[in-house]
Amino acid sequence: MNSFEIVAHRGVSTNHPENTIPAFQRAIELGADAIELDMRLTKDKIPVVFHYYYLDNITSLSGPIFNYSYEQLCQAKFLTPQKSFDALKIPTLVEVLESIGGKIGLEIEVKGPEPESAIILGDVLQKFQNLWKTIEVTSYEITLLLNIREQCPGIATDLLFRRSESWMDLDVVAYQAANLARLARARAVHLHPSQLSAEVIDYVHNSGIEIHAWDVNNEAALQTIVEYNIPRICTDHFELAANFRSCIRV
Repeated sequence: MNSFEIVAHRGVSTNHPENTIPAFQRAIELGADAIELDMRLTKDKIPVVFHYYYLDNITSLSGPIFNYSYEQLCQAKFLTPQKSFDALKIPTLVEVLESIGGKIGLEIEVKGPEPESAIILGDVLQKFQNLWKTIEVTSYEITLLLNIREQCPGIATDLLFRRSESWMDLDVVAYQAANLARLARARAVHLHPSQLSAEVIDYVHNSGIEIHAWDVNNEAALQTIVEYNIPRICTDHFELAANFRSCIRV
């Protein structure tokens, strides 16, 4: 293999806050293959795009996002150490799909843990069936992935696998990753570069599961995914990954 797909984690946030439409548009401009974004529910169960539970230090509001209605969240201003972004607001998932859907691949992580989050996401995705071939839904929560599969048959679902605990050797990583992905009926499992080895890859592939990689944020990690022929990565450093990919294509 001499190439891999690059997913821009929460967009490209060099000049704009992550998980905002300008950050996603920048990823499109730079040639990312897909964008990873996070879906959470507001107090009134509106699906919005935001990674963290807490709004503190990222926006002008404080406290957990689930304590705010969507109308209240619209008052939040994004903050950085240098400036605030008065014109930006936390986008709804519908706004993101309407703005960039069809222009780039989308990796939608369902943060949960609300049981209804998969149902709400499914209701949104039903209105965008023309985009399904460009969308994958990810989660750490097996039940949410199973529920999405029921609501949106045929849409790709991938299981996110957490960093290894201190006691966990790669044989257990392989066994857990493969079987949890099978339990979720997932297309792929997303592993950290530190969890990759020839034995892990063989075991997971022999279980009928693809492997993608997350947190591929330095050259050593990029070398690892090339060594093991990982077809798709998620990174916080899109330009580093894109430059690396360009070099190996030469």
